[in-house]
Amino acid sequence: MITFNEAYQKVLDHPLDLGMEKVSLLNSLNRILAEDIYADRDFPPFDRATKDGIAIQFSDVVNSGHSLGIEGLAAAGEVQKKLQDIGNCLEVMTGAVVPANCDTVIMYEHITIEDGEVTINEKVTKGQNIHYQASDEKAGALLLSKGKKISPAEIGVMATVGKATVMVKGSPKVCTIATGNELVAVNETPKPHQIRKSNMLTIESALLNSKIDADSLHLLDDKAIIKNELEKALTENDVLLLSGGVSKGKFDFIPEVMESLGVEKVFHRVLQRPGKPFWFGVHPELKTVIFSFPGNPVSTFANYHLYFLPWLHTSWGISIDKSYIKLSTTITVSQPLTRFIQVSAEEGEGEFWATPVVENGSGDLTSLAKADGFICLAPRSMDYEVGEVVPFVRTR
Repeated sequence: MITFNEAYQKVLDHPLDLGMEKVSLLNSLNRILAEDIYADRDFPPFDRATKDGIAIQFSDVVNSGHSLGIEGLAAAGEVQKKLQDIGNCLEVMTGAVVPANCDTVIMYEHITIEDGEVTINEKVTKGQNIHYQASDEKAGALLLSKGKKISPAEIGVMATVGKATVMVKGSPKVCTIATGNELVAVNETPKPHQIRKSNMLTIESALLNSKIDADSLHLLDDKAIIKNELEKALTENDVLLLSGGVSKGKFDFIPEVMESLGVEKVFHRVLQRPGKPFWFGVHPELKTVIFSFPGNPVSTFANYHLYFLPWLHTSWGISIDKSYIKLSTTITVSQPLTRFIQVSAEEGEGEFWATPVVENGSGDLTSLAKADGFICLAPRSMDYEVGEVVPFVRTR
């Protein structure tokens, strides 16, 4: 049996080259950018009015009660207008090109218009209410770097520079596999000795957060069936995520079957709770990576976030998020197990505090809905004290 730190590093030592693919702009949401995005022109591309009002050429007389005649109107989307008489003004709308011979915009709220004449009622500063060309970015500037997760903000930037399609990091082909005769479909009424297949649906929905649409299998506790189905799954997928079948029960066939199919075991059993029976391996020829988690819901969920997601980020070549949180209570973690403890995260005085969630062991699926994530506590002789900062893996 190995430690959590050893197991974690061994998982990260087996990334896959997932390549990249071109997708439509909207389909890139929550994907990982695989190309640098540059400005195709200045941002903004022209001197832009930021208020509805009038455009003028600034001079000392504008603050002296002098009235200005109106020559016309400059609207957004029109070619640049030109002020013919610098003693006059042009009405201008937000987003319009600032007219030639104008260098200042005054909002309607600060003027009075009567009989075609404008009177300025507030002090004017030269250059006010103008968003100057290239003041945000110059043409050719790097706007977004590859390796960035694409949010709606990045979608907006790429739309502005005309990226109708974008290169993103490739997603692994994943199959989630649940084992056990006791499992029935979600829409079935389970018999007293059965439970619904909620465990892997939880993982499938978690995968969707990373824009991974996984296939799924349910394998009965029959060694021949398991071997036949896994042999096929190994050839058709980059990653297998299994739940169940790796403990020491009479029907826990996964380690034996994996060995018979030529999968190399990297490790089996980790000094951690929950998830001690975790099995991890790689097929040396097919390069398929196998995460075989214990069947208890909390074990599967914890191991997914603590191992699979960091592995996925490593395969994408992006940094692994490191988060920390303060403890609101004293916790004892005795040797030799690293503990993954479900907590709620509550903000207080500008900081987040972790409070353990009351649960009934790793089979308590309902506890997952009460938690914001897991704290990861290494075994040590001293208690973890109130206010101590500890690693935090957010799950929602």
